[in-house]
Amino acid sequence: MVSIPAQKQSAVTPERPGATQELSGHHATHDVTNQPPPPAPYDASEDTALLEGLRREGAGWAEEDIRRLGLRAGSVEAQEWGELANRHEPVLRTHDRYGHRVDEVEFHPSWHHLMRVAVAEGLAAAPWADERPGAHVARTAGGLVWGHTEAGHGCPTSMTYAAVPVLRRQPELAKVYEPLLTSREYDPELRVPTEKRGLLAGMGMTEKQGGSDVRTNTTVATPTAESGVYTLRGHKWFTSAPMCDVFLVLAQAPGGLSCFLVPRVLPDGSRNTFRIQRLKDKLGNRSNASSEPEFDGTVAWLVGPEGRGVKTIIEMVNCTRLDCVMSSATLMRKTLVEAAHHVRHRSAFGARLIDQPLMRNVLADLALESEAATTLTLRLAGAADRAVRAADADGAEAAFRRIATAVGKYWVTKRGPAFTAEALECLGGNGYVEESGMPRHYREAPLLSIWEGSGNVNALDVLRALSREPGTAEALFAELALAQGADARLDAAVTRLKALLTAGSEAGARRLVEQMALTLQASLLVRHAPAAMADAFCASRLGGDWGHAFGTLPDAADVDGILERALPGGV
Repeated sequence: MVSIPAQKQSAVTPERPGATQELSGHHATHDVTNQPPPPAPYDASEDTALLEGLRREGAGWAEEDIRRLGLRAGSVEAQEWGELANRHEPVLRTHDRYGHRVDEVEFHPSWHHLMRVAVAEGLAAAPWADERPGAHVARTAGGLVWGHTEAGHGCPTSMTYAAVPVLRRQPELAKVYEPLLTSREYDPELRVPTEKRGLLAGMGMTEKQGGSDVRTNTTVATPTAESGVYTLRGHKWFTSAPMCDVFLVLAQAPGGLSCFLVPRVLPDGSRNTFRIQRLKDKLGNRSNASSEPEFDGTVAWLVGPEGRGVKTIIEMVNCTRLDCVMSSATLMRKTLVEAAHHVRHRSAFGARLIDQPLMRNVLADLALESEAATTLTLRLAGAADRAVRAADADGAEAAFRRIATAVGKYWVTKRGPAFTAEALECLGGNGYVEESGMPRHYREAPLLSIWEGSGNVNALDVLRALSREPGTAEALFAELALAQGADARLDAAVTRLKALLTAGSEAGARRLVEQMALTLQASLLVRHAPAAMADAFCASRLGGDWGHAFGTLPDAADVDGILERALPGGV
């Protein structure tokens, strides 16, 4: 018999079946130490700023539902749905096995699980059928927690939400479609819309030759013998969620650029011509199919008057811009939670990362940015809710919503990529690996600054609102005045902002809007957040006591107080 040297022998340890251990007593090289446990399950609603904002903006009645949804969003199951929906991307099927044109997109079951929960929880168009004050705020808060799963499925729910106020411009269409769009039932099959339990809506605006300059659209709308019915011919460039039931699209009618409703399936059960030429190969948001549909004799119904397409569809844009702010704030919070989880369980240079002063500064700086984004998001949702109710009889909230949503869209979405990069870096090399989930969040962040108008488009839209809608400036400064005298740095910032408005130019639009956003966020924190948060935000963002990267808060900042509020449970 051949003997085996003792140092080569190994045995299976009962604590870790399948693992090997040297008989000499040395630890196996594959023992795992100094790595965090999986972050899920966790409570995505464990966010003080979110819950306070929910109550403050009139939707405290929804808190129990938000907390329940937060637990579900942070569950192992829901987190896995998000990962699988992105790993198994949508697949385009232009034809069936017999050669018939079908233009369908197949999704992984996880996508449908995510969608089913989102629609059932009222994250699509349900608030438009809910008479309770704060219903739109409750939806936004739900998005802030359910968005911890994955971002792509938020696109069709957002467009469905935004389609309802546009359809109301054509009451006979709204009567048919609104009850189905506001349904809480997810019905993904392509069928005659009126035979379904619930509908989803999409939007087709941009074309290859113009992008955001939709007035250059070349899709042609030809009237038919039936009043209000047209046929479309053209090619759209970036139409997301092509499996939605109906789409609001822009096309050139005889009277100019107009808005139309395009169903995927016609009332007689036949497929409308909606040829999906290809799906976009995108940087992120990969679970969501974005497509190039071609119209050729496509049947469409006019929404609003001919030649008023942009004015008709702009309400849809305003709603989806709010959701861009919401989604950026969600990404910030999600990646902050992931970063905090890692540094609580990881040690380096003899101490836990969470206990090291420089890391605490980084986390506190990120926490400030996250709370400012969340607080602004819920204030915008509150304005939106009140703007559609009798509570806004003087139109003040509508005017504030008009300018503040564009300001928030510009700034919060701009902060997203830098924020997610810094949060990813808290995980070091672990964060650069796909298994961590952080690369997916990082890829998602830039989209929100591009979708519904890039930074320049939103900055110029603010200038347009200021020049064409005089009440908007007054509404913004009335909001800022609510914090007057509470912080000298904020008062000075308001004075500077007024001077910038007087000397404003198109070339300086970004600078102006940035100052609007920071001043507005600071005023909200001064009024509603603890002193530790408000003081550090004003010192760094308004007072100039800050560097050019996250983690450069001044020594006087109450880092412990900030972290205790933002990251309860072991900071």
